Amino acid sequence: MERLDHHRDRIEEHLEAVLGETEPAQLRERMRGATLSDGKRVRPTLTVLVCDALDGDIETAMDFAVGIELVHNASLVIDDIIDRSELRRGGPSAWTALGHGPAIVTSDGLLGEAFAAFGENNRAIQTVSGALVQLGEGEATELMARPVSEEEYIHLAQRKTGALFRAAAELGAIAAAADETAVDAVGQYAERVGVAFQIRDDVLDATGNTERLGKPTGHDADTGRPSIVEVTDLSPAAANERARAESEAALAALTEADVVDSRFRAYLSELATFVIEREQ
Repeated sequence: MERLDHHRDRIEEHLEAVLGETEPAQLRERMRGATLSDGKRVRPTLTVLVCDALDGDIETAMDFAVGIELVHNASLVIDDIIDRSELRRGGPSAWTALGHGPAIVTSDGLLGEAFAAFGENNRAIQTVSGALVQLGEGEATELMARPVSEEEYIHLAQRKTGALFRAAAELGAIAAAADETAVDAVGQYAERVGVAFQIRDDVLDATGNTERLGKPTGHDADTGRPSIVEVTDLSPAAANERARAESEAALAALTEADVVDSRFRAYLSELATFVIEREQ
């Protein structure tokens, strides 16, 4: 995990630097509070790791990594409003601490800084814009046309979580100036990792500890949110196995495309394993 930890440390430094320049000061502090509170940084780490695997420009990847993390955190602010969730990462969620209006403005500010991080790279902007469309469709489906089968749940997870994971990996390939075959291969890998991440998230909500998770548990059942354990007859243990199968399929996508060497495939394997074994 040493390489992953190194990338995460550098991403944290870049996030600090970008958010440190935001004006006005009150908005800056609100955005820092929503972002710099012990996040896992899986998506931006994926961006940098993919770029590294494809022998690309790490500095460009760092900019893109910061961008995708800010997009993710902007979406979490809105998620917590929708879910009426009062906790996020062990502290008050943005709307709880600030109120609905300031929280929405904070989310808007994060999105603005995110797209500034992509600069004038049209491939990056189109990738993230497309992911946001899918994310919005996923949120709407979750609220208004909830899945009633495992197949429908997986399709929802692909949009709600997999889309940003896919964008994160594709941004890494774009930073490396990779061809479309490589971009698509790492995108397929990441989308499946994202689905595995969501399944594990659902299991932790059903079985985890609020103090360890830093957010309320049992929330899916209380709100009727369509988690895999609510939609299907799978036990938490069986759902974990389903997440593992998605993780293995993710690595198979890389193998079939043969776009990264065995050394970097091992790092990507570590990341795929982390998302299904994490406890928070």
